[in-house]
Amino acid sequence: MKLENKTKKIIFAMSHRGRLNFLVNIMGKKIKDIINEFTDILPKKKHIDDVKYHLGYSSIIEINKKKIELELAYNPSHLEIINSITMGITRFYNDILKKNINNFNILPINIHGDASFSGQGIIQEILNLSQTRGYGIYGTIHIIINNQIGFTTSKNIDMRSSYYCTDIAKMIQCPVFHVNADNLESVIFTTRLAIKYRNTFHKDVFIDLVSYRRYGHNEMDDPYITQPLMYNYIKNHKRIQNLYFDQLFLQNIIDNDEKKKLYQKYQNLFNQGKVFIKTFVPIKKKCTNIIIKNIKINELKKLLFRISSFPKNFNIHPIVKKIYLDRMNMSKEIKKIDWGTAENLAFANILNQGMSCRFSGEDVKRGTFSHRHSVIYDQKNGSSYTPLNNISLNQGIFNIYNSVLSEEAVLGFEYGYSLNNINGITIWEAQFGDFVNGAQIIIDQFISSGEIKWNYKSGLVIILPHGYEGQGPEHSSARIERFLQLCAGKNMKICIPSNASQIYYLLCEQAFNFKKKPLIIFSPKSLLRHPLACSSLKNFINNSFKLIIDELDQKINIKNIQYIVFCTGKIYYDLLEYRNFIKKNNLILIRIEQLYPFPKKDLKKIIEKYKKIKYFCWCQEEPKNQGPWIYIKNCFKNKLNLNVNYFGRNKSSSPSTGYFIIHKKQQQEIINSVFNIDIKK
Repeated sequence: MKLENKTKKIIFAMSHRGRLNFLVNIMGKKIKDIINEFTDILPKKKHIDDVKYHLGYSSIIEINKKKIELELAYNPSHLEIINSITMGITRFYNDILKKNINNFNILPINIHGDASFSGQGIIQEILNLSQTRGYGIYGTIHIIINNQIGFTTSKNIDMRSSYYCTDIAKMIQCPVFHVNADNLESVIFTTRLAIKYRNTFHKDVFIDLVSYRRYGHNEMDDPYITQPLMYNYIKNHKRIQNLYFDQLFLQNIIDNDEKKKLYQKYQNLFNQGKVFIKTFVPIKKKCTNIIIKNIKINELKKLLFRISSFPKNFNIHPIVKKIYLDRMNMSKEIKKIDWGTAENLAFANILNQGMSCRFSGEDVKRGTFSHRHSVIYDQKNGSSYTPLNNISLNQGIFNIYNSVLSEEAVLGFEYGYSLNNINGITIWEAQFGDFVNGAQIIIDQFISSGEIKWNYKSGLVIILPHGYEGQGPEHSSARIERFLQLCAGKNMKICIPSNASQIYYLLCEQAFNFKKKPLIIFSPKSLLRHPLACSSLKNFINNSFKLIIDELDQKINIKNIQYIVFCTGKIYYDLLEYRNFIKKNNLILIRIEQLYPFPKKDLKKIIEKYKKIKYFCWCQEEPKNQGPWIYIKNCFKNKLNLNVNYFGRNKSSSPSTGYFIIHKKQQQEIINSVFNIDIKK
């Protein structure tokens, strides 16, 4: 393949079909390594635990005395999903190279199947991302291997509603080249033309490679069972190497002896298990040494001042102006720090120490619940201003993007970006927590299992607004239970911070920790402005994220305590307010802020403090078959040898009721049940 001289790196995305061939002939993986993967010999790399068809590879090849890095992304059998991941990987390299060279020197090439390209919705999503500010990558070359067979579905009338498998590409008005795969020189010409187009116009381009699959869908398949006519024709059709040899033979370019020599040379390399192309050891990822200093109160006040400031002649919206004035008062310790301010303060601290932050999702600039306002808008000319990009001289870059209306491709993109973002923090926030359902493949196949399968290390932060506020089944639950079910081997962190200082420390610690693990934050809604969830400025100094928050009321006499109520998230404040209202002090409220990894040691210390108490409760808003309950019950029994009693909603197939009046009744019943426990001495 002829490339322009400026190409530095090629990032490939492809599904599992034809992957082994690609690994050998393009990436330069040794044949003997491929063969070993077919045997019962365990691999030397213990951190790789997936089938051979999913494995990625990195290498450096030499073309015209110029070294080019190649990266083939690891991929599950979910076909087109990998394209969103490699878009994020490409964008990361674009961002770090922005100051030095042209961004289009990073060349993404996606290899698709015809059935999946026209059939899977993720294609529409990635094409929609391709020219946006937050997700554009200066164009991708798409090669569609159009072998006209989607498993046993091969007739167009069954495969799609469009004439060409590439017709969806028309949505972004980019060229599609249809080429006969048997015509090798046409394929080479078209590929060169596609690269030239992409590098000139910085837009996507598509090659429809019309071909066939000689042996059916997979190695276990007998295609004659379902496609007898097609495969009778294919059986009698010459292979591409024979067709090309015939052409060269007629032109007196090559004879039979030379053909045999070339074949034997290839066969010898194959038998010896050697590489087929010249490769070099790839460059390893390195992280910059960033010295994290303890922040002092005066520095914190300066950061608060910066995130509360805007240009003198900026026509800010009156509501937003009040929020910014409140933040200014927080810097003077006139007011406590609320949730939105704590988030922005965390970003300011991260940026001020030289790290960068990428943050995307629907409505993230303002915040779904109008609490963040990281970007403000002039009411007269429509211009925007981002205080977080005006913190200090040598700060990191704050890139915040309101995303397209998509979860799957956007979350995949951010995961891909996070894989190499060692010296920064990558965040994705759902508009409402349950919207993450639309990205379940990314959660299951990449975020929760990417490290154990492929040694993919990601520090991605996912923020999911969660809490029962009477908004109905689709805006209440972020499905905590599903994430907890995916937890094993310390693969990620699951946290439910309940006050402003907790979210501050959680974000800062995630950014400054170079042992990258995904962090899932179940964030509140009503607590964003709740006075009790605000924190004093002193709580942001010389402290850390608390895995457990013990009872805070020092007036409670430990001798009068009859039982302990464990909980997490918003319901703590419902319990606290009701306890203060009825003035009942025979129970204590303990918040578990980190669900996974389970804080066994911290809990043991607290329980030891109240060792005379024998009755333990778990209170939650979610139905009994949802939320943390099943996980908590097992952890208390197996790790702490304690039985814990359940207080919450009954089992339900739906997360919540759709009627606000029923919601209020159910919520109060939960609270009442906790305070009506009769402990027999």
